[in-house]
This record gives sequence, C-alpha cells and structure tokens, in this order.
Amino acid sequence: MAYNNILTSLEDNILIIQINRESKLNALTLETLKEIKHVVDEAQSDLDVHGMILTGTGEKAFAAGADISEFVHFNIEQATRMSADGHDVMNAIENGTKVVLAAVNGFALGGGCELAMACHLRIASSNAKFGQPEVNLGVPPGYGGTQRLVQLVGKGKALELLLTGDAIDAQTALSLGLVNKVVDQAELIEESKKMMSKIIGKSPSAVNKVIKCVNDYFRPNVNGMQREIYEFGEAFESADFKEGTDAFLNKRKPSFRD
Repeated sequence: MAYNNILTSLEDNILIIQINRESKLNALTLETLKEIKHVVDEAQSDLDVHGMILTGTGEKAFAAGADISEFVHFNIEQATRMSADGHDVMNAIENGTKVVLAAVNGFALGGGCELAMACHLRIASSNAKFGQPEVNLGVPPGYGGTQRLVQLVGKGKALELLLTGDAIDAQTALSLGLVNKVVDQAELIEESKKMMSKIIGKSPSAVNKVIKCVNDYFRPNVNGMQREIYEFGEAFESADFKEGTDAFLNKRKPSFRD
C-alpha cells in the first residue's frame, strides 16, 4: 500500500517506518497516525517482519507534536474522538506481537513523545529533545502521555514535566529512564538495527510473552504474576522451547522458527 505521510522499507526482517513530513518537523496529522497504525497492524501478520524501527525523516525531528492547525476548531465530540483514535494507534504499537523500537532523531514533543513512549524501546540521537508541552495550549496530553510518562520516569518527575511543559535533552531522558540509549545522530539507525537484530534473534514466542507480561503489570485489575505463570507454562509446548533447550544442552546456537 502507498502512503502519503510515511515511508517503509524492509531490511534483514526489520521493517523501518519513517514519518515523512520533514518540512513540518514530522508533525503528526490524523492521517499520519492512521497510516502508522495500518502499517503496524499489517506487520503483525507479515512473516517477513520480525521487528520494527519507527523514526522520522531528516535530522531535526522524530515528530514535533500534533499538527495543531488540524484540530484548533474541534468541538468536544471531535476532540474526544481524536484522542480515542490516537490511543488506538499507541495501543496497537504497545500491545502488538512484535517489538517496535523508536529511533528518536530530534524533537519528540507532545504527540511525538507519546508515540515514542508507546514503542517498547527508545534509542535517541544526541540532539533529541523530549517534552509534553500541551499545558501551553490549555489541554492535557491526549495520546496516553499522562499514563506512559509516569510508568517510565515515575510520578514526581512526570508531573513536573507535564505541569511545566518543559523539554529535556537526550542525556536527561537517559538518566530518567525515558530512553534506553543515546548515540550520535550518524549512528542512530545502525545502533537501532543492531539492538533490534539482537532481539529478533531470540525466541519470537518468548519475546511476545515478555511483552504481554510486562504490559499486564500496568493494567488495572490484572494480575501480572498470574499472567507470567500462565505464559511460562504455555511456553513448554512451543517449538521455541524445544529448540532453545536442545541448543543449550548441546552447546550450539539456537535457530528459532516459532
């Protein structure tokens, strides 16, 4: 499928998704979010895709927030639908069966920061900036920012960033646990590929089970410990378990096919 706002390419079973609105600092229009969700959903059943890297075109911005001109005249119903649709996109990434890594190549503000946080991992370029400046517009974040920022950096620091609207640099984001690694801009995609290659070399079924268990930690009225017990037991029926244990006992590298 051809997209108007994103570019996709498949390299060594890694699907690279680029937000392609460089002249607008890759601001997230409603159409852009729909396209991201579509490609992520399609990738879940594509056997050639083992993992995904999400980034922006250019060196200035991953995604510098939502496109404000698009929703400035929305009423309550339209704004509520916009937020709900945005949550659907972020949830599709977070709860998918395959790992999505955000390669944050510059500004990740507002909806852009929320998009990065919905990904399972984040590697940032040294010039990256993160922030939730929505209070300056008279609104709270609408794509899950109030929830995922707390999960990643803790309540106190999350409230500080959400209430002041201040942006932080890549090294501060690293120290807070908002990103996993900081690298030079020129190394960003290669480092992201390197980490993703390591992950997709593991058991696909085990990786998926880890995602489910970790996500359940944050779900209300869900017992994450029980989820882990269930997923651990179920894994013993998988081809990946048989391959992994046989490889370990015979001192060879496993070849997972599940």
